[in-house]
Amino acid sequence: MTSAATKPASSAGKRHTGGHGYGLILFAGVIVAWLGVMNMAYGIAAIANSHALTVNKAHYVFGTLHWWGWITLTLGALQLVAAAGVLLGNQLARWFGVAVVGLNAIGQMFFLPAYPWWSLVIIAVDLVALYGLCAHGGRAEADTVWADAGWDARAPQPGPPLAEG
Repeated sequence: MTSAATKPASSAGKRHTGGHGYGLILFAGVIVAWLGVMNMAYGIAAIANSHALTVNKAHYVFGTLHWWGWITLTLGALQLVAAAGVLLGNQLARWFGVAVVGLNAIGQMFFLPAYPWWSLVIIAVDLVALYGLCAHGGRAEADTVWADAGWDARAPQPGPPLAEG
Protein backbone atom coordinates (compact mmCIF):
# COMPACT_ATOMS: atom_id res chain seq x y z
CA MET A 1 0.00 0.00 0.00
CA THR A 2 1.34 3.45 -0.85
CA SER A 3 0.73 6.73 0.85
CA ALA A 4 -0.44 9.80 -1.01
CA ALA A 5 1.95 11.97 1.03
CA THR A 6 5.09 10.27 -0.27
CA LYS A 7 7.65 12.77 -1.54
CA PRO A 8 10.78 12.11 -3.55
CA ALA A 9 13.91 12.09 -1.42
CA SER A 10 15.65 14.73 -3.48
CA SER A 11 14.85 17.33 -6.10
CA ALA A 12 18.06 16.61 -8.02
CA GLY A 13 16.34 14.60 -10.74
CA LYS A 14 13.32 16.86 -11.19
CA ARG A 15 12.77 18.88 -14.33
CA HIS A 16 11.54 22.44 -14.09
CA THR A 17 7.78 22.26 -14.54
CA GLY A 18 7.08 25.93 -14.99
CA GLY A 19 6.36 28.81 -12.72
CA HIS A 20 7.50 32.38 -12.43
CA GLY A 21 10.08 33.28 -15.06
CA TYR A 22 10.16 29.90 -16.80
CA GLY A 23 8.92 31.42 -20.06
CA LEU A 24 11.88 33.77 -20.05
CA ILE A 25 14.29 30.85 -19.66
CA LEU A 26 12.51 28.95 -22.44
CA PHE A 27 12.72 32.03 -24.68
CA ALA A 28 16.43 32.47 -23.89
CA GLY A 29 17.10 28.78 -24.62
CA VAL A 30 15.45 29.06 -28.03
CA ILE A 31 17.37 32.27 -28.79
CA VAL A 32 20.68 30.65 -27.79
CA ALA A 33 19.86 27.66 -30.02
CA TRP A 34 19.11 30.02 -32.93
CA LEU A 35 22.40 31.85 -32.32
CA GLY A 36 24.22 28.52 -32.29
CA VAL A 37 22.70 27.43 -35.60
CA MET A 38 23.49 30.81 -37.21
CA ASN A 39 27.08 30.78 -35.93
CA MET A 40 27.63 27.24 -37.15
CA ALA A 41 26.27 28.13 -40.61
CA TYR A 42 28.48 31.22 -40.86
CA GLY A 43 31.45 29.31 -39.48
CA ILE A 44 31.11 26.59 -42.11
CA ALA A 45 30.68 29.19 -44.85
CA ALA A 46 33.80 31.07 -43.70
CA ILE A 47 35.87 27.89 -43.50
CA ALA A 48 34.74 26.92 -47.03
CA ASN A 49 35.76 30.39 -48.30
CA SER A 50 32.21 31.09 -49.44
CA HIS A 51 31.81 34.11 -51.70
CA ALA A 52 28.76 35.14 -49.69
CA LEU A 53 31.02 36.10 -46.78
CA THR A 54 33.77 37.89 -48.63
CA VAL A 55 33.56 41.64 -48.59
CA ASN A 56 35.81 43.91 -50.60
CA LYS A 57 38.26 45.75 -48.38
CA ALA A 58 37.10 43.88 -45.27
CA HIS A 59 39.68 44.17 -42.56
CA TYR A 60 39.50 41.94 -39.51
CA VAL A 61 41.07 43.13 -36.27
CA PHE A 62 43.30 40.06 -36.30
CA GLY A 63 43.28 36.80 -38.17
CA THR A 64 41.68 35.87 -41.47
CA LEU A 65 38.18 34.91 -42.55
CA HIS A 66 39.17 31.22 -42.41
CA TRP A 67 40.48 31.61 -38.87
CA TRP A 68 37.35 33.42 -37.71
CA GLY A 69 35.26 30.70 -39.33
CA TRP A 70 36.73 28.12 -36.96
CA ILE A 71 36.12 30.37 -33.96
CA THR A 72 32.51 31.01 -35.03
CA LEU A 73 31.89 27.32 -35.68
CA THR A 74 33.23 26.42 -32.23
CA LEU A 75 31.12 29.10 -30.54
CA GLY A 76 28.06 27.86 -32.42
CA ALA A 77 28.60 24.28 -31.25
CA LEU A 78 29.08 25.46 -27.65
CA GLN A 79 25.91 27.54 -27.90
CA LEU A 80 23.93 24.50 -29.07
CA VAL A 81 25.21 22.51 -26.09
CA ALA A 82 24.29 25.36 -23.73
CA ALA A 83 20.83 25.71 -25.33
CA ALA A 84 20.12 22.00 -24.90
CA GLY A 85 21.10 22.20 -21.24
CA VAL A 86 19.03 25.35 -20.66
CA LEU A 87 15.98 23.79 -22.30
CA LEU A 88 16.41 20.74 -20.07
CA GLY A 89 16.46 23.00 -16.99
CA ASN A 90 20.09 22.60 -15.96
CA GLN A 91 21.38 25.54 -13.88
CA LEU A 92 25.01 24.91 -14.78
CA ALA A 93 24.11 25.03 -18.47
CA ARG A 94 22.35 28.33 -17.86
CA TRP A 95 25.53 29.94 -16.53
CA PHE A 96 27.59 28.24 -19.22
CA GLY A 97 25.16 29.81 -21.71
CA VAL A 98 25.77 33.23 -20.15
CA ALA A 99 29.53 32.79 -20.69
CA VAL A 100 29.19 31.53 -24.28
CA VAL A 101 26.69 34.20 -25.31
CA GLY A 102 28.92 36.86 -23.75
CA LEU A 103 31.87 35.55 -25.74
CA ASN A 104 29.74 35.62 -28.87
CA ALA A 105 28.84 39.28 -28.28
CA ILE A 106 32.52 40.11 -27.89
CA GLY A 107 33.38 38.06 -30.98
CA GLN A 108 30.76 39.88 -33.04
CA MET A 109 32.48 43.15 -32.24
CA PHE A 110 35.46 41.89 -34.23
CA PHE A 111 33.16 41.38 -37.25
CA LEU A 112 31.95 45.00 -37.16
CA PRO A 113 34.38 46.21 -39.88
CA ALA A 114 33.17 43.57 -42.32
CA TYR A 115 29.44 43.33 -41.53
CA PRO A 116 28.40 46.26 -39.32
CA TRP A 117 24.61 45.92 -39.44
CA TRP A 118 24.52 42.13 -39.12
CA SER A 119 27.00 42.24 -36.24
CA LEU A 120 24.90 44.85 -34.43
CA VAL A 121 21.77 42.71 -34.86
CA ILE A 122 23.54 39.64 -33.44
CA ILE A 123 24.93 41.67 -30.53
CA ALA A 124 21.39 42.91 -29.76
CA VAL A 125 20.07 39.32 -29.85
CA ASP A 126 22.95 38.28 -27.58
CA LEU A 127 21.91 40.96 -25.08
CA VAL A 128 18.30 39.73 -25.12
CA ALA A 129 19.50 36.16 -24.52
CA LEU A 130 21.77 37.33 -21.69
CA TYR A 131 18.85 39.10 -20.05
CA GLY A 132 16.69 35.99 -20.33
CA LEU A 133 19.40 33.78 -18.84
CA CYS A 134 20.29 36.15 -15.99
CA ALA A 135 16.94 37.66 -14.97
CA HIS A 136 15.23 34.41 -13.96
CA GLY A 137 15.63 33.07 -10.45
CA GLY A 138 16.37 34.93 -7.28
CA ARG A 139 15.52 34.53 -3.63
CA ALA A 140 12.09 32.92 -4.12
CA GLU A 141 13.59 30.14 -6.24
CA ALA A 142 16.41 29.62 -3.75
CA ASP A 143 13.87 29.25 -0.92
CA THR A 144 12.02 26.63 -2.98
CA VAL A 145 15.23 24.66 -3.57
CA TRP A 146 16.06 24.75 0.14
CA ALA A 147 12.50 23.72 1.06
CA ASP A 148 12.67 20.78 -1.35
CA ALA A 149 15.86 19.69 0.40
CA GLY A 150 14.08 19.79 3.78
CA TRP A 151 15.59 23.05 5.09
CA ASP A 152 13.78 26.19 6.10
CA ALA A 153 15.88 28.95 4.54
CA ARG A 154 14.57 31.61 6.96
CA ALA A 155 15.10 29.64 10.18
CA PRO A 156 18.49 29.61 11.86
CA GLN A 157 20.25 26.35 11.19
CA PRO A 158 21.64 24.28 14.04
CA GLY A 159 25.37 24.46 14.33
CA PRO A 160 28.03 23.45 16.80
CA PRO A 161 27.51 24.76 20.34
CA LEU A 162 29.34 27.96 21.15
CA ALA A 163 32.30 27.58 23.42
CA GLU A 164 31.79 29.37 26.68
CA GLY A 165 34.45 30.97 28.65
